[in-house]
Amino acid sequence: MTPSARYAAAIDILDRIFDGAPAEKVLTNWARSNRYAGSKDRAAVRDIVFDCLRCKRTFMFRAGFETGRGCVMGHILAQGAQIEDFFTGEKFAPAVLSDVEFTVLQEHKGCPEFAIQLDIPNWIAPKLDAALEDDDLVPALSSLQSRGSLDLRVNTCKTTITSAQASLAKEGVETEVLELSSSALRVLTNPRRVALSEAYQNGLVEIQDVGSQMIVDALPLDTVQTVLDYCAGGGGKSLAIAARSGGSKKLYAYDQSQARMNDLPARSKRAGAQVNVLTNDPAKQKMQYDLVLLDVPCSGTGAWRRNPDGKWRFTKRDLEDLCIVQQDILRSTQNLVSTQGYLAYVTCSLLLEENENQIETFLKENPEWISLKRMRLSPSRGMDGFFLEVLQKIQL
Repeated sequence: MTPSARYAAAIDILDRIFDGAPAEKVLTNWARSNRYAGSKDRAAVRDIVFDCLRCKRTFMFRAGFETGRGCVMGHILAQGAQIEDFFTGEKFAPAVLSDVEFTVLQEHKGCPEFAIQLDIPNWIAPKLDAALEDDDLVPALSSLQSRGSLDLRVNTCKTTITSAQASLAKEGVETEVLELSSSALRVLTNPRRVALSEAYQNGLVEIQDVGSQMIVDALPLDTVQTVLDYCAGGGGKSLAIAARSGGSKKLYAYDQSQARMNDLPARSKRAGAQVNVLTNDPAKQKMQYDLVLLDVPCSGTGAWRRNPDGKWRFTKRDLEDLCIVQQDILRSTQNLVSTQGYLAYVTCSLLLEENENQIETFLKENPEWISLKRMRLSPSRGMDGFFLEVLQKIQL
């Protein structure tokens, strides 16, 4: 595909997304319907679409049109290129600019309002303003307008940082060591080769954002023997806990959606880790654990750079519903923790409603719990945004 053809495909895909279809579904259907598109073409079209979703409002503002075509115009301008070089009207290329489009593009647009400038929905702007420090508001939200880096966690139970880097380098994947976490690498070249590399296939490295690794680093693992990852999802934090503890903990994983854990046994085997996958909700059992990790369902506002489509689909009602779910999980899992044990509440949200406010409500209702640690990780630090609160159950 030519660059022009890739832009034309992106316009069609974006229009379908803006009509309400999920981005991943549209991209998958497009790839299946256009077998002529090679892997590089599919990757390039996907990158254009996701860039446009991350910067939807600024791109549309710059072009002056709130359509897929307008969004792609803004994307081209953001690259410092000329729209006319791609909108040629030739075979598979977007149609040439109309007189109206040409006139609107030449108009001075002025300064966009705050929510447009930072590519966020209007309704959530005040909430983000309230949640983020004044000097971090713009840096944090600006970072969500760019593609996320690909970070790796080295499985130190099987290899060393140096050996993992050397193995990846043999396959053209260059990395750098991140000081933020003791086993973190950032991929510098050929990120799409990672999943096919021997280092990944043999369990030497796992794909995990450095922010997520820092959350595990902050857990009180030294004083516990049994750990339950209650909202385990794919099990990334379970595997990180296993590696950090050298396999010395009895580790259990549960998720209400069992399908999300389907790959966890294979991932555990590859990593040389022992993770006991639970099929029954432990909150309904009488077992207790020294540490219960609650990586609860959340808005994902701290990870919008990875899921920009979710940013535009998220509503006030969604936030209200999530807050109810989060509070229910906190209430229903507190009895899973033994006396003097720990409850670690985690989100990848930036919002007070899902973080500090939830903890304050829980502590008011449950005086037998105290807060030991609170940590906020900002996207401005080159990672996904996270919140962590470590609570301890005391004996009154």
